[in-house]
Amino acid sequence: MELKINHNSPLPLHAQVESLLRKMIELPDYKNGGFLPRELDLAKRLGISRNTLRQATNKLEYEGLLIRKKGVGTKVAEKRITTNLDNWQSFTQEMSDKGVEFVNFLREAKWVKANEKIAGFFNIQVDEKILCLSRLRGFIDGPFVYFESYFHPRIGLTGKEDFKKPLYSILENEYNVVPSISKEEIKAKLASKITADRLQIKQGDPVLVRERFVSDPGERPLEYNIGFYIAEKFTYSITITR
Repeated sequence: MELKINHNSPLPLHAQVESLLRKMIELPDYKNGGFLPRELDLAKRLGISRNTLRQATNKLEYEGLLIRKKGVGTKVAEKRITTNLDNWQSFTQEMSDKGVEFVNFLREAKWVKANEKIAGFFNIQVDEKILCLSRLRGFIDGPFVYFESYFHPRIGLTGKEDFKKPLYSILENEYNVVPSISKEEIKAKLASKITADRLQIKQGDPVLVRERFVSDPGERPLEYNIGFYIAEKFTYSITITR
């Protein structure tokens, strides 16, 4: 890509630079976390003042496309996913609605013993066998979320289902179970070694932990789900009406 602007154009210089930067941040060298050339070097190359350059970078920083780190430089923000808390659905359905393509790095179903927390929610005995579905998902360049879903034995899942399909579609269409109520808890934590290894980040990096307690219309428990998200790649949004 040629780093050049038209100094004879009626279009303001800062607007031209902004358009140029929007194209730059989509290039493989910069996309998803790459550092832009130094401010002074880029300004000289384009034949503009640093103030003009900052007009453009400030706008992209405000939009969350760039991250400026003092003493380090300006880097392109990594892809983020925003999900609404006031309209929940399965991850596959949500990403499909947003037109976001994702990669499944891991999909594994196995039988485990219910711990005290899950047994309490399901109202079953501790150590009773339940099905656990683990999924590691992300973009092609790496994972950004790890899920574990535990299901009430009453549902009748076998572990041999085609979990490539949206989870809640399987429950509704194959088992006549309708997930209707989701009570959620979200908190920030530092990644443990296990979580860091799964998400390919450093131990101690920030992660968002989302616990979901899902029930049917009669408030009978169906699923306990816990997700670990790379904090800088995920945003939760909720609309509140007064």
